[in-house]
Amino acid sequence: MTMRSVIRTSDEVQSALAEGRAVVALETAAVTHGLPRSPLGQLPLALDDARYDESVRAAFDPSIAINRALGHALAAAVRSAGAVPAVVGMLRGELIVGMTGTELDELAEAKPVTKVSMRDIADVALHRGHGGTTVAATLFACKHATPSPIRFFATGGIGGVHRGWNVTPDISADLLQIAHSGVAIVCAGAKSILDLDATLEALDSLSVPVVGFGTEFFPRFLCEGAPPLRVSSTVIDAGTAAALAAMHFQLRPQSGMLICVPPPSALALPLDEMELAIQSGLQSAAKLGARGPEVTPVLLQAVADATRGRSLEVNLAVLLQNAFVAAQIAVG
Repeated sequence: MTMRSVIRTSDEVQSALAEGRAVVALETAAVTHGLPRSPLGQLPLALDDARYDESVRAAFDPSIAINRALGHALAAAVRSAGAVPAVVGMLRGELIVGMTGTELDELAEAKPVTKVSMRDIADVALHRGHGGTTVAATLFACKHATPSPIRFFATGGIGGVHRGWNVTPDISADLLQIAHSGVAIVCAGAKSILDLDATLEALDSLSVPVVGFGTEFFPRFLCEGAPPLRVSSTVIDAGTAAALAAMHFQLRPQSGMLICVPPPSALALPLDEMELAIQSGLQSAAKLGARGPEVTPVLLQAVADATRGRSLEVNLAVLLQNAFVAAQIAVG
């Protein structure tokens, strides 16, 4: 089994890269593991945003499972801003860079399905399994796309340093992959359940520029940023972000950077509400004896319960916004 037999770049993405057109990679862990496999029953509140055209709205048919609808909506948001979407996921052991709509539907409904990080790619490939790619695995795919790497990638919130890292050193593989990716990752900062101070320190140690898109504070995924967590620099619009990314890659072509977009202020969760939910989740995890990666789903469920589903609405808004903004930056 060779690299070429494991990774396939779609004809559309290959053509776009060869012609120098804007391409934005999209992960699929949110599709396979991050969202319910049932219909939302209504249009997401994020669609009140006038930036999204009818193609994005059409993806959210009330009868379609929300995980599947989101995958199509993200691709539509990228196209509506003038870029080509490269949805990354694994089907039957093949890492696909640029999944078709049919392939995306198959992955959204697949069982069993692995949440694929860097460590899992070889195993899923060997056993011809299915998988939704995390930030780390999607960055690997960006690097190995043909005929050239993909420079822009949109996700929700990156992984990072977990709370209690000094007792159990739980640090996401995302960080090291970001540092050496050669990709501009458009995100809403890092997930609020993490130790964000330590995550920012780790990014600084890895020399990763953390750029605020219209903000001087590091966003907290579903919450807006707040003191004392600050970004390393700020851009005011997509054109300025594109110019900064171009300069960064000219000087450090193999190094990654973060472009951090706060969640829409009208939907963002209050920071104190989020922190109370996380503390409740940590207590539940301790009672269950959850450790390492087992803690994350407990915390996320606690947040969902505490916010009575509002966290899902903010999650959808963040993912859509980041895909759209990433496309705008990629187009330049």
